[in-house]
Amino acid sequence: MAIFHFKPTGIEPLSSTSFQSMKLLERNDLQRLLRDRLDVIVPDAMLLTEEFGEWDDARRRIDLLALDRDAKLVVIELKRTEDAGHIELQALRYAAMVSTMTFEQAVDAHAAYLRKVNRDDDARVAILDFLGWSESTDDVFAPDVRIVLVASDFQKEITTAVLWLNERDLDIRCVRMQPYTFNGEVLVDVQQVIPLPEAAEYQIRVREREEQRRVTAAMTGERDHTKFDVTVQGQTHRALNKRRAILTVVQALAAAGISPESMARAVPSRGDRFIASTLGELDSESFIKAVTTDRAAQSRTFDPARWFCGDDELVHFDGRTYAVSNQWGTGTEQTLRDLTSQFPHAKVVVEAHDSALAVR
Repeated sequence: MAIFHFKPTGIEPLSSTSFQSMKLLERNDLQRLLRDRLDVIVPDAMLLTEEFGEWDDARRRIDLLALDRDAKLVVIELKRTEDAGHIELQALRYAAMVSTMTFEQAVDAHAAYLRKVNRDDDARVAILDFLGWSESTDDVFAPDVRIVLVASDFQKEITTAVLWLNERDLDIRCVRMQPYTFNGEVLVDVQQVIPLPEAAEYQIRVREREEQRRVTAAMTGERDHTKFDVTVQGQTHRALNKRRAILTVVQALAAAGISPESMARAVPSRGDRFIASTLGELDSESFIKAVTTDRAAQSRTFDPARWFCGDDELVHFDGRTYAVSNQWGTGTEQTLRDLTSQFPHAKVVVEAHDSALAVR
C-alpha cells in the first residue's frame, strides 16, 4: 500500500525506498533510534537493555529486551532487509533463553544498560515504578515472553510460521517499517501486520478463553498440593487450593464490611497486582470490558485469565466491582496470615488442611 501526498494540484505517491539504500544500519541507526522511542513499535513496554547476551554463546544477542506492564519480557528483533532472514527462529531461541530470567537479573541487566548510556537512574526503582509494584516478587515476574519482529517487510514463509505459532498460544507480533523519501527527508510507515489490528482483539479473546480453561482445570485438579481450610462465620470450606483460599477469604472479608482497598493495604507486597477494579456493579463481561478500557487509557493491558472474573467470583463493594488476582505462589500463606490477622473481627480463620496449625 502506497502513501500519497495530497496537493492542490493533484495526488502524488511518495517514493518508497529501503534502509540499505538510505545507508541506515540495524544497530547504529534503527536500534539506536528505536531504543529511545520504544513506543513506536511496542506501546506498552519499557526498555530493559540492548544487545543482551548473558549466556555461553556471546555471539547471540537480543537487539532490544523490554518489559511490559504485565511483567512479561519482550524480545525485540530488528532487520533492515525486506526478506527479514530467519528472524522468527532467532527470536524464538532468544525467548527461550530469557524465559527463566528473575527480577534481580532484570535489575542487573537494566543497571548495566543505564551505566552504558551514562544515566544515573536507579534500575530497581525504575522497574518497580513502571510495573506499579511496591517491592519485587519472582512469583509473578516474567510469567511469559512476548516477541516483536520488526522489518521493512516479511516473506510469506515468515508470516505463515508466525501465524501458526500464534495459534499455539505464543505471542509474536510482526511490525513493518517501510521507509519513504519526501522532500529530502526519510518518512517511515510503521504498521503492525500480524496480528492485524482488526483481528487482534478476537485472537486475544480466544487465547484468554483457553487460558481461563487451563486455569480452571488447574484450580480443580490435584497438581497444587498446598491446601487450606477456610472457616467463615463457623462454616468451614475444606481443602481449598491457594487461589481459591485467597478468593474465599477476600469475599468473606468484603461481606463483613471490609473494603478491598483496605485488604490491599494489608498486603503491600502485592501492590496493584492484588485487586483490579472499576466503577459500577458489573457482571463479568461488562467488568472485563471496562477494566480493559481503563487500563488501555493508561497504556496498560488487562489479562482476564489472570484474575477471578466470573460472575460468582467478582466482589461488589460500595458502588465498585473488584476482581482478585488468581496468580499465587510461595507468598500465599503470608498473604492469608496478613489478611486474617489485620481483620480479626470478621471471624475468618485459615488453617493448613489436615493440620492443627492455624494460619493467622
